[in-house]
Amino acid sequence: MGHAIRTIMKTPLRIGVAGLGTVGASLLRLLAQRRAALGLVAGRPIDVVAVSARDRTRDRGVDLSGYTWFDDPVALAREAEVDCVVELIGGSDGPAKATVEAALARGVHVVTANKALLAAHGMDLAVEAERRGAALAFEAAVAGGIPVIKTVRESLVGNEITQIAGILNGTCNYILSRMEQDNLSFEKCLAEAQKLGYAEADPTFDVDGHDTAHKLAILASLAFGGRIDADAVRVEGIRSIKQIDIRMANRLGYRIKLLGVAVRTADGVEQRVCPTMVEKTQPLARVMGVTNAVNIDANAVGELTLVGPGAGGDATASSVIADIVDIAQAGSRGPVFAAPAGDLQHMERAPVKDHPGGYYVRVNLLDKPGAAASVVSRMAEAGISLESIVQRRSPKAAERDPTGRSGAKVPVILITYDTTEDAVRGALQKAVADGFVGSSPQVIRIERN
Repeated sequence: MGHAIRTIMKTPLRIGVAGLGTVGASLLRLLAQRRAALGLVAGRPIDVVAVSARDRTRDRGVDLSGYTWFDDPVALAREAEVDCVVELIGGSDGPAKATVEAALARGVHVVTANKALLAAHGMDLAVEAERRGAALAFEAAVAGGIPVIKTVRESLVGNEITQIAGILNGTCNYILSRMEQDNLSFEKCLAEAQKLGYAEADPTFDVDGHDTAHKLAILASLAFGGRIDADAVRVEGIRSIKQIDIRMANRLGYRIKLLGVAVRTADGVEQRVCPTMVEKTQPLARVMGVTNAVNIDANAVGELTLVGPGAGGDATASSVIADIVDIAQAGSRGPVFAAPAGDLQHMERAPVKDHPGGYYVRVNLLDKPGAAASVVSRMAEAGISLESIVQRRSPKAAERDPTGRSGAKVPVILITYDTTEDAVRGALQKAVADGFVGSSPQVIRIERN
C-alpha cells in the first residue's frame, strides 16, 4: 500500500494528444481504462490534459470534456502545460512536422507514430531532441503493435544484426493473401481492401511500396547505425502482380509477399522493397491478411521472427503507450537512434542489382516461331542458367495466324538459378529489342531457404 501511495503522490506526466483519429481515440480510451495500472508501472500517474483535432464536434466514442481543447496542434505544442506531446496527425510535413518541432523547441518529449515524418526529417528532429534533452520515441511508427523498435534498439544491443526482412504493410499483405486464397485479381482485391478500410481512397503510398520503404529505412538506421536514408531504398510495388504469378508461385512451393529487406554486405547496406517469392515453409510466408511480421538475423541470438498486428487503433495505441511509460520512468534515455544523431553517417549503399539469387521471370511472347528461343538465347548470352521453362499456352493461341500477325501472346515462365538482377534485366531488354516480347516482363526475386 505504501508503494501505491507514493506513486499517486508523484508529479503526473502530463500528455497532450495531437490527432484524434482511430489511433488517437483508442489511446485516450486505453489510457483511461488502465490509468491505475500504468501509474504503478511508470512510477507516476499519466494524465492526458490537452487534445487537438480538426473537428471538435465529431463523436469519437470517448469523453473529451476533461481535456483542454486546441483547434491548432501547433498551439498545443507551444502553449499547453504538458510534459509530452503525442503526434498522431500523419504526413511528412505540414502540421505534423510543425507540431513536433514546436514541442521539441520547448524541451517537451515527443511520441509519434509517423513513419513518413521520421523518414524525411528524423535526423534533424533527433538532433534537436538530443540538444534539448527531450525524448523522441516512435515505437508505433513501424509495424504497429509489434515491438520491433525496442527489440532492435534495446533487446539486441549485444548483437551484430546482419539482415532485417519484413512484411511491413498490411494493405499489400491483405491483397496478396486474397489473390491467392480466392483467385481474385489485384484490382478486385484492392477495391475490397478499400471497402473494408484497409486501403486508402488513394492507395499509391501503400501498394507502390513507399510506406514499406519508410519503415525499412527507419529499421535499417537502428540496425546498422547510420542515418535514415529512404532514398537509398529500391522500391517496387505490387500492381504488376497477376493471377498467373500467384498460381505459379503456389505450384512452385512459394508465396508472393511484398518484403522490405535491409542487408549488411561487404559493400555496404542493401535496402530493397519488392515482391518476393518466399518458400511456404518459411515463417514470413505463413503470415496472411493484414498481419505484419519482421524477421531479424543477428550473430548472438540467431534468427528471430516477430508477428502481430501492423495497424489498427488499439494495436498502434499499445505501442504509443509503451513509449509514454518509458518517458514517465526515465524521460530521455540517450540517443534517439543507434548513436547521437549528429555523429551518424550515411550508410554506404550496396547496389541491389549485384546481389545474387534466383528469379521468376514471366514474359508474354508473341506467338510466332523463334520467340521462346530468342529469350532463352539472350539468357544464355548473359550467363544465366535456367532451372525450368513453362509455357502457358491458351486455347486462343492455338487458333493463331501462323504468321504471328494476329498479335496473340503466350505467357512463358522462366525460373533461373542464382544470378543477378542486372543480368536478368539486361537479357530481357535485349529480348524486347528482338521484337518477340509483347509486354513488359515480370521479374520477381526468389528467396530460397
